[in-house]
Amino acid sequence: MDPREVYARLLESFGRQNWWPIDREYHLRRGTNPLDEVVIGAVLTQNASWKNAEKALERLKEKGELSLRFVKEVSLERLKELVRPAGFYNQKAVYLKEVASFLLSPRGVLPRREELLKVKGVGRETADAILLYAYGVPTFVVDKYTLRWLERFYGLRTDYEGAKAFFERSVAKNAPVYSEYHALLVELGKRHCRARRPVCGDCPLRDACLLYNSFKK
Repeated sequence: MDPREVYARLLESFGRQNWWPIDREYHLRRGTNPLDEVVIGAVLTQNASWKNAEKALERLKEKGELSLRFVKEVSLERLKELVRPAGFYNQKAVYLKEVASFLLSPRGVLPRREELLKVKGVGRETADAILLYAYGVPTFVVDKYTLRWLERFYGLRTDYEGAKAFFERSVAKNAPVYSEYHALLVELGKRHCRARRPVCGDCPLRDACLLYNSFKK
């Protein structure tokens, strides 16, 4: 099945996911930049569930400010306490400060991927998430759900850059499509293509899945 058909079928089955979730009312009320929430969330969700990252975002809103300016100016110890719910808070507080300093500098106004990857704590997934969801750059975000699905569905065992190249080669560069596609694959991974035991029964892609069809032999 062509990756474009996969996207269409997932969209029809799951509906639009509308990532990245942003509390626009908060930012309108506080006069802060809603795109800062994307950046901060992208760091907080590293090695953590989105649920825990959200708890840290809420603490920032309630007890500080959800902005890169606040992250840069607040003390490191205070920031650690605020982002504690996201786990690995000692590291993530440092990473957040590094990212904030970079993006608030002249170099970070329109960041390039290679520059973002030099910032402490920013790996490929985080860099691509920031570029796609905060800056609207058509770069495909790859995560564990994507890699798992590619291997099971297409028999394609690859690394981050290989998976990224696969999608960007197969689907025309379009930031809204890339963001929706990434979110749909995450939803697929949560509902059906689970790590230990896939739930194939009502998966919208099962008819074309190599793994599912191998079960029937």
